[in-house]
Amino acid sequence: MAAKFKKTAKKSAGKTQNAGKGSAQEQAERLSKTLSESAQQIWLAGVGAFGRAQAEGTKLFEGLVKEGLNLEQTARKFTGGQASVLRDAVESKVGQARERATDTWDRLEKVFEERVQRALVKLGVPGRDDLAGLSERVDALTAELRRQGGAPAARKASAKPAAAARKPKAAKAAAKKPAKAAKAPRKSIARPKPPVAP
Repeated sequence: MAAKFKKTAKKSAGKTQNAGKGSAQEQAERLSKTLSESAQQIWLAGVGAFGRAQAEGTKLFEGLVKEGLNLEQTARKFTGGQASVLRDAVESKVGQARERATDTWDRLEKVFEERVQRALVKLGVPGRDDLAGLSERVDALTAELRRQGGAPAARKASAKPAAAARKPKAAKAAAKKPAKAAKAPRKSIARPKPPVAP
């Protein structure tokens, strides 16, 4: 378009030089006519561009909307897949944290039990195994006493005056020997030490 304007201007300039004798007024009219034709062509080109932009702009807009919808759907699919992957990863980490917490609590519980047990041993408090062994020994001694014909200690105390009157001294000595044997193991049991004040 600018090239066309230059071409027209050169033609008019060439004519003016050739006509050299023509009046200045004719030259001004020709130049004015050339300029108005060029302005008219520029105007028409602008109107044509505007019309084309309107027609193609609508098509372009609709095409951009379709492309935007496709991109949005793709993004949603991608983020949906990423969300499920992320959810799985979080659940895995939570499971691992639970296992670690359980292991830690188990270890703490064992450490606590061991320390309490050591403290009880230092204080001389018998443990579960000690009490079970003592209970077995008491049961064995009670069974031995019954086997030898003696009665348990509570019955002996109430029957002692009557039995003492009937038995001779040798029988008394024989009866005392199993009782001493029963008392001997009791002396071997360690008594708890009293706590020391700080």
